[in-house]
Amino acid sequence: MIGAFSSQIRGGGNSPDLEILRFADGREVVITGHVIAEGRIRAASFGGVRQSLDLETEEITSGADTINIRSGLRLGVYAKQFKEEYEEAENAGRMRIYRYGERLRFPAKLRPPRNFRNPGAFDYQGYLAENGIVVLGSAKAGSIEPLPGFVGSRIELLRTRIHRSTLEKIHALWPPAEAALIDAMVIGEAAFIDRDTRADFQRSGTYHILVVSGMNVSILAFVIFWVLKRIRLGEIAASILTVLLSIAYALLTDVGAPIWRATLMMMLYLGARLLYRERSMLNALGAAAFALLVLDPHELFGASFQLTFLSVLIIAAIGIPILERTSQPYSRGLRHLSSPDYDLSLPPRVAQFRLDLRMINARLARFLGARIPLRMIGGGASALLATFEVLFISALMQVGLALPMAYYFHRATVVGFPANGLVVPLTGVLMPAAVLAVALGYISLVLAKLPALIAAASLEGITGTVRILGGLRIADLRVPTPGLLVIVAGAGALAAAMVLSRRRRALAYRGLLLLTAVAGWIALLPPHPQVRPGALELTAIDVGQGDSLLLVAPEGTTMLVDAGGPIGGQRSELDFGEDVVSPYLWSRGFSHLNVVAITHAHSDHIGGMHAILKNFRPRELWLGVIPPSAELSRLLQQAKKEGITLVQHFEGDTLNFGGSTVRVLSPARDWEIANQPRNNDSLVLHFTYRQSSALLEGDAEKKIEERLAAQHPRADLLKIGHHGGLTSTIPELLQAVQPRIAIISVGARNTFGHPRIEVLQRLADSGVSTYRTDLDGAVTFYLDGRSVTPQLSNHH
Repeated sequence: MIGAFSSQIRGGGNSPDLEILRFADGREVVITGHVIAEGRIRAASFGGVRQSLDLETEEITSGADTINIRSGLRLGVYAKQFKEEYEEAENAGRMRIYRYGERLRFPAKLRPPRNFRNPGAFDYQGYLAENGIVVLGSAKAGSIEPLPGFVGSRIELLRTRIHRSTLEKIHALWPPAEAALIDAMVIGEAAFIDRDTRADFQRSGTYHILVVSGMNVSILAFVIFWVLKRIRLGEIAASILTVLLSIAYALLTDVGAPIWRATLMMMLYLGARLLYRERSMLNALGAAAFALLVLDPHELFGASFQLTFLSVLIIAAIGIPILERTSQPYSRGLRHLSSPDYDLSLPPRVAQFRLDLRMINARLARFLGARIPLRMIGGGASALLATFEVLFISALMQVGLALPMAYYFHRATVVGFPANGLVVPLTGVLMPAAVLAVALGYISLVLAKLPALIAAASLEGITGTVRILGGLRIADLRVPTPGLLVIVAGAGALAAAMVLSRRRRALAYRGLLLLTAVAGWIALLPPHPQVRPGALELTAIDVGQGDSLLLVAPEGTTMLVDAGGPIGGQRSELDFGEDVVSPYLWSRGFSHLNVVAITHAHSDHIGGMHAILKNFRPRELWLGVIPPSAELSRLLQQAKKEGITLVQHFEGDTLNFGGSTVRVLSPARDWEIANQPRNNDSLVLHFTYRQSSALLEGDAEKKIEERLAAQHPRADLLKIGHHGGLTSTIPELLQAVQPRIAIISVGARNTFGHPRIEVLQRLADSGVSTYRTDLDGAVTFYLDGRSVTPQLSNHH
């Protein structure tokens, strides 16, 4: 009830002005605003550079009208500048970093953020809205005019300056590659981490190391508290100072809710210790969760909140009770090892363990001729017990988090157990060493060298582990969205393991076995895909200004034709295969594809195919001609490495496709290959199931369409060529095919003007019902042998 009241009173408080959306139609407007989040200069398309920053608008001028609007804008600033000129950027006047609170005026074109309208798609609009961003825009660096004055919080200005200074110090202490990783691991600055590095950490189940998370707070708080206690500071003073320094660290990183959740839990933990309630830690964690839900009840449905508390709950409710019965009594038994009197206060098995260690020490003395200090024997035993505990908790986390990892990230972290067993202890060394190096760096870079070397050695161990284990083929195990039965079973197994962990040892082990069995079920037994038996399915997936078509044969055989991608030459943060096409396929329950096909080698058709080959491991890759293309060559090399059979098809080929028939209508076997990929290279496929059929023509243009028309390939469903451009869909083709339904795969508000009004008019004049991915999102068509039934996705 308090949470509902909190939501109500905060509901209309600082809502952004949505009136800005009426200017988000592609026209150029002049914006005055101030920076609320600084950007970083990065490489852009065609040898240029770009910078993404967040602003709060103050006023917008369109024509003769100027309107005061306060709203969030994410602005992309572009300049023609080569990568090696980054360092001179500020002085060259081509591109500089715009600082927090700085006021700017510039002409820009605005557009509303848009989600890919496929089931399973990431809610990009919602993500931006949570950060106060309503529109996106782009501007040229040379057109931005700095204005006098400062707008913002002086405290935030100080924080950004300290953050920037810390980054500069990190880059002064370590080489660029190491500095980029330490940026991310220590202060949450991931701007310099490339996508391949992220993927390696994800595959190895150690991605939580690469981002600032609760573990960072835990490590730093532990080290701070331990040091303060060693210098004889009192319990209360040490706790208060640890809390204050942890809050300062959370402010510096500014990574949002995860770090503040961890800080809150750490505060409650230290508070519980002061009240002698260490054994009531589950209650303290519950209090932290309730406190956060009071502030924002919507947190309950966020992946970050769920993973944070589930992780800690697994450790506290399953791990610790089991360790208290296994390794912990022996760890406590290593105290005062030389005192036989202390044996009397311990359980018999622990007292026997101490006697055994003393006997081993005596035997070693006789064998070596010199007495080894008993403390060294105890230290070795303590190290072995600590190693067991790290490995046990690591394994427990892998099986306990199998369900949310599959649901949110479609990953089964098979190598997470050994990877975390090595990486987590190394992170425990890296974090304090890196923080100490940065702190000493402000005094003297010479003093900072030793901790910097320790941090670098730890980082080398982390990256080496991630590279080796993440590079294993078994590490890249992707799984579809779990079904309802699996979700219920997973939640039940977790609950059972938590309850049984405090019961008899045999019951506790059965709880762990049940949890492990469900994790294996999630990883190794994928759900049945959602398909309609006895029908040929064609789904046009929304990939923006590109193509990606899923076909499911009447007998269940699957084929993906193209996988979207960025428009030629453009650099994109988005991997269309990983971020757009794969989530749709996983949401349908697909874990494997039989065939993938490439119509031609343009990037908006093959850019996402690399991820598809990795994630769904098809048996065959179909394509027509192979023109000179660096991107296509890399893709074919990857297919060979993955053991995928390459099959070239040409006009006249006829194949069986799971109970339907595929005819290849183009390219001709004697098709002349140019020195670069062309639209008319397209592999044109005609699918027939009984009396219903579909024609997929890739990006074929007039020259090929004239040849197709001569073959009279009747089809109920036509996939329009080249996104509805003027060079395709000639009247002769429509007359020969006589489609009843057409689908156009096209990007919203694209700069090409696709689909052209003339093409839409031709389709209307021919009586064709036309669907478009920019308006309708993913569209599915079922060919049942007599007719075609369209079905819009429910993701609108």
